[in-house]
Amino acid sequence: MSNFKEVRVRFAPSPTGALHIGGGHTALFNWLWARHTGGKFILRIEDTDLVRSTKEYEQTIMDGMKWLGLDWDEGPDKGGDYGPYRQSERLEIYKKYAEQLVNENKAYRDGNAIIFKTEPGIDISFNDLVYGKVEVMSDGLREKDSEKLKDIVIIKSDGMPTYNYAVVIDDHLMQMSHVIRGEDHISNTPKQILIYRALGWEVPEFAHLPMILGRDKKKLSKRHGATSIYEYRDMGYMPDSVFNFLALLGWSAGDDKEIFTRSEAAELFELSRVARRPAVFDFDKLNYINQEHLKRLDPETRLKMIKPFWIEANLPVEAVEAERGSKWLADALTLMAGRGKTAKEMAEFSDYFVSFEPVKARWNADDLDREKLKEFYKYLFSNSEFKCEILEESARNWVNEHGVKMKDYAMPLRYALTGMKVSPGIFEVAEHLGREECKKRLEYFGLL
Repeated sequence: MSNFKEVRVRFAPSPTGALHIGGGHTALFNWLWARHTGGKFILRIEDTDLVRSTKEYEQTIMDGMKWLGLDWDEGPDKGGDYGPYRQSERLEIYKKYAEQLVNENKAYRDGNAIIFKTEPGIDISFNDLVYGKVEVMSDGLREKDSEKLKDIVIIKSDGMPTYNYAVVIDDHLMQMSHVIRGEDHISNTPKQILIYRALGWEVPEFAHLPMILGRDKKKLSKRHGATSIYEYRDMGYMPDSVFNFLALLGWSAGDDKEIFTRSEAAELFELSRVARRPAVFDFDKLNYINQEHLKRLDPETRLKMIKPFWIEANLPVEAVEAERGSKWLADALTLMAGRGKTAKEMAEFSDYFVSFEPVKARWNADDLDREKLKEFYKYLFSNSEFKCEILEESARNWVNEHGVKMKDYAMPLRYALTGMKVSPGIFEVAEHLGREECKKRLEYFGLL
């Protein structure tokens, strides 16, 4: 067990691209552990790749984390007692400790580079909080196809620190108690432990997270669909849902609990419950979780989620809102009762509430026995109250009296009002659209 006074964990992305699923997953597990233990979550930017790192990408990563709801306690934009929080601003620090290692004969110069000496016969095994005991001897760190031990470059000839060196300096000076990262870093850990020991520093606890695979059990990549966090936002997934889904990749909340809030996840989270086996990114599961979160939103919040997608489809949202009010639109979405796995899909499934134009584009009312239908709809519209219960009762009375099937009369009504084969209860839709709007649509198709 470590002697650290408090839990301090970090997410340390390189600003060479947008926040992707793997990075978001790592950030989220660090955030959960910090919030579960009442510790600190730190954002550190590893920008020593001067060619590919940009401030724009750094901002994009921060925005992606904020969208997921992952707030940090210290970072380049917030400051803190252990800054600077960008590696490019810490070069003198790396140089200082590299010189110390050279002076203690634990490292040597090779031109402008500084190389750490790997000594034989050193046990560098460690206990991983996910994978258990990982047994390694320094003798295993050999040059490829050689008996010679592989020394570790810590400062490159261009003066920049290597990953395995800088991460040790930063994690120690920023007092990280736990290093939680992807399993692809397990092979780096023994090298880092050698540097910790050479500097006489306490080694933090390590927890390596399972790899994320596509459904074909291959490493997650573009071919499996979107990989950037922003792509999921643009497809209409909610931040709460993506958070919920990512938390379940390699961790279980217990009791078959699959839908939860951020605070519930933080309360339940334990590193001991992180699985060793790779996690599978299953879009069906994400869709289910997103649909459940959409259902649970209050009407006005749901409307805010859907509106951008109506606007993107060039629907006259503002005009309808001005005429009928935002509550009317919000109530229309409540009628959808969870139809649509994403906000974008829900917007597509409900477009007929905002405009009649999509209905006209989808349906042309050909091959209908208009005379019989007209008789039915005229009877339906003769009701003094235009309420769904009254409309449905009238419709049932009429079809029973005429010995016909309800679906033969309700289905054309559904198409005329929505342009779709599937919708919420058509009498509920009719009531919400209102008598005048329903009349206008039926008259357009020659059904009234």
